[in-house]
Formats: sequence, C-alpha cells, structure tokens
Amino acid sequence: MITYALVGKKLGHSFSKAWFTGCFEREGLDDHRYINLETDDIAELPYLIQQHGISGFNITIPYKEAILPYLRAIDPAAANTGAVNTVRVQKDGSWKGYNTDITGFRETLVPLLKPCHTRALILGTGGAAKAVAYVLLHLGIEFQHVSRHGDGHQLLRYDRLTMLDVRNAPLIINTTPLGMSPDVQSKPDIPYEGVDKYHLLYDLIYNPTRTRFMEQGELYGAQVVNGYDMLIRQAQESRKIWTRTED
Repeated sequence: MITYALVGKKLGHSFSKAWFTGCFEREGLDDHRYINLETDDIAELPYLIQQHGISGFNITIPYKEAILPYLRAIDPAAANTGAVNTVRVQKDGSWKGYNTDITGFRETLVPLLKPCHTRALILGTGGAAKAVAYVLLHLGIEFQHVSRHGDGHQLLRYDRLTMLDVRNAPLIINTTPLGMSPDVQSKPDIPYEGVDKYHLLYDLIYNPTRTRFMEQGELYGAQVVNGYDMLIRQAQESRKIWTRTED
C-alpha cells in the first residue's frame, strides 16, 4: 500500500483526504491511500511516518515552520520562504521539503489581479503568510504583514490598523485560521469600512466556502475568493513531487 498523509494538530476541517481519495478511486489506484495524522507534538512525527509507511506528506497548521529541523534537504523556493507544506520521503528514508502553497497561491491569484492591485496587506505571519509574501515579492506587489504584535513598518498591529491603511491596500489576503470551521463566526479584526469595489479579499480558508472575512468584503463591494482552488492546485503539485523520479 502506497500511503500519503496530511500532518497537523487538528484536521477535522480539511478536505485534503477526501480530494486525494477521490483521485485515487477515479484512477483505479486501489493500492494508494491518503490519511490524516493528527499530533500535538511534532517530535512524534518521525515515528508516525515510519509506523504508517508514509511515502510523502503535506503539512498544515501549526507545523509548516516547525518541520524544518527534520529535513535533510529543502527546495530553494521553500528555503527562501522559511516554510514547508509538502515533504517527499526519499529512497534512503530522509525527507526533502517543498512549498506547494507558492504554486497554488500564485496560479490562483494572478488571473484575478487588476492594475490597481499594486499594494497588499497580508493578515498573519505564519507559514502560509510566508508563501504569500514570496509570491507577492516576485509579482512586484508591495505588501505589509498585519499581526497582533507589530513594529509599525513591515509589520502592522491589528489594533493600530486604520481605515486608510486598508483603503491603500486593494489586495488583502487572510492567512490566519480566523473563520475556519468550526470557529466560523470569527474574522480578522480590520476596519472593513476602508474596503471598496476596487478591493480583492483573498481568504486562504476554504471551509467554510464563505467566511465572515469574505462576507464583510462583499458588503463593501469587494471581489472575494476562498482558498479552495489554491488547495486543489497545491495538492496537484504535491502529487507531482511525490511521484517523480528522485531530484
């Protein structure tokens, strides 16, 4: 049995297992499976991967950065972001890390961009935020992160974010888990009155399909999108990494 997995702390919200399982069934791959591996301690991961005979795995909250010390090799793009969401188990048992969030985000964002989308706010500073920042940097889009603990320059604080800050950033990306199932009533605390019809609000969350963040954006006329297409695109990229010849 060829086994792949999703690693995280709480995975009840994830669609990854259903998506991969559906792919294997449609392709007649009865000897393939995809499982969820929940753990409260990433130090347990080497044992879990060996126990289940995992050939490759995805990583989600909160381990996209914590996984780095366990890798023997890392793809250059992932190294530049400082975050990994896909790991290939090499023939010798060592792990190589990649960041397929980069591909997923870039390929789903670019078709939505308009000439006005020259500045952005990235809500959050975790592993997903690092992939988003990498993409924006390479697209030439100026950005600032927003977190609870900011320094006022590249890192803004939520409690000091103004309507003008929002108005001047027509692209806003939520990389936090705020609004993710089951906590569907929460949302990033930003001054939504600064949003207008020129804004694009991109929520990396895909469950639920419409988050409070997205609903608030729509109230002010913004274009909104969730992270489902990004999830699918990064999953497709993960499969390519797991099944190609050694690199």
